[in-house]
Amino acid sequence: MSTFLEPKFLLTLILMGTIVYITYLTKRNATASDYFVGGRSFGWFTNGSAIGGDYLSAATFLGIAGLTYQLGYDGAYYAFCFSIGLTLLAIFVAGPLRKFGAYTVADFLAYRFHSRRARLAAVAVVLAISGFYAAPQLLGAAQILSMFFGTSYEFGIIFTCSVMIFYVGIGGMKGTTLNQALELWIRLGAFLLMVGAAIWGGLHYQDILASINEFKGTITGTSSFTADGKDIPFDGSVWTGTGNYFPSFWQTISMTIGLSLGTIGLPHILLRFYTNPSAKAARRSALMAIGIASAFFLFAVYLGVVGRSIFLTGNADPAVVKDLIAGGNNMVVPSTAQALGGEWLLGLVIAGAFAAVFSNLSGLFIASSGALAHDLYATFFRKNITEKERVIAGKASIIVLGVLYGILGLMVKEASIGHLVALAFTVAASTFTPIFILGIWWRGMTEKGAIAGLVLGLVASMYMIFFKTTLPEFLQFNVPGIITVPIGFLSVYIVSKLDRKVPSDVNEFMKQVHSKESEAA
Repeated sequence: MSTFLEPKFLLTLILMGTIVYITYLTKRNATASDYFVGGRSFGWFTNGSAIGGDYLSAATFLGIAGLTYQLGYDGAYYAFCFSIGLTLLAIFVAGPLRKFGAYTVADFLAYRFHSRRARLAAVAVVLAISGFYAAPQLLGAAQILSMFFGTSYEFGIIFTCSVMIFYVGIGGMKGTTLNQALELWIRLGAFLLMVGAAIWGGLHYQDILASINEFKGTITGTSSFTADGKDIPFDGSVWTGTGNYFPSFWQTISMTIGLSLGTIGLPHILLRFYTNPSAKAARRSALMAIGIASAFFLFAVYLGVVGRSIFLTGNADPAVVKDLIAGGNNMVVPSTAQALGGEWLLGLVIAGAFAAVFSNLSGLFIASSGALAHDLYATFFRKNITEKERVIAGKASIIVLGVLYGILGLMVKEASIGHLVALAFTVAASTFTPIFILGIWWRGMTEKGAIAGLVLGLVASMYMIFFKTTLPEFLQFNVPGIITVPIGFLSVYIVSKLDRKVPSDVNEFMKQVHSKESEAA
């Protein structure tokens, strides 16, 4: 009993119990609209919170601070790129996408071009991006369970996937949205307490940054936890410099393009705008998410610097030092929380980390479920499917996805959460971003152009990520957005120009997504 009263157990159990309760309250999903888009009933505040919860995944809660801790300014630059993405999404896509109205991302292509082939291509890309994004979230959950609860990495993957099958399979989009909104504010509260504790403890940003910059030598107290038994060397002037991870101007520009445009192409984020009752509410939701994300990124960068300062002083508790070394940059936030506020703050941060993982994974599950159940099964195998059967198919697909994502999670045990998500953004930026930008704002886009953009963007980005060593050195980018994103856009444009088979109802479509509206949100 005393074990379960420890803060990390107690607060995590409260989180799990709340998820179960909300899921139970929202278990009734009579129609496909209820299950896949929550009946389009969520106002701007709830949906804005849910978008923030969906977007600010383990990559933000754990990864941004971890990358800043590891790479210094180069790591902090990730936050800048991520923040641009939501702004572009709000300006160019949020309102028109809600006016269009649909259940899934693939619906946009299928209805825009009246094409089953375009829907099929979109489904393949949705599953690829979602799988790429799900793997690092599972990695974060498994590492937290392993480090702070003593479970195996494999148990962590199985446990998390099982929770998601229950969470999304029963609650659908209604339960997912309410849980995501709640989980966002849990994470924000945890970050606020950490920032307050750091400032109260005298860890002011300018002061600790200066001390880090001046540090050069070995970090005392680390030899007991390193493989070679030696203290870890560190050069603060290198850490506070630039060009460590992105050694050239073009590497920096490539990451900026990939991450900034990637948000527009993330299926689970796009899907959230279908749940608003109006385009006006969708735009307000996006603006709210931008404000929340900006605060999160600011806190994450600061806490990454705080974590590095604590590590360098040599005065931290040995358990904290051990966790920072063993967990790497993925565990900087929990370890820093323990150093700043002891077991209770650590417990809140662990609950927040699980909330981050669950929130993001639930969005990925519901987006992929729609791709499998609505876009594949209901379109290609059961054309006269009833509403009830459509919901059942959605729930069955959640089980399939739980198994597939679990396998992916087992394959990325040694990876960095933040960088894995950056690569997922690159795939999204190279595939769906050209489709939605050009599809919404250019009349000349054709079915063949859309399919070409999806296929070539996917192939190019996957090849440059997994097989970059086979390319000439000047093409080996850490985040290859500078190559793959233009390939996606140019493929759509060139093939559409050659094809010229623009849908006959393109003017009606443009009028629908760009018309002014008179509504109260």
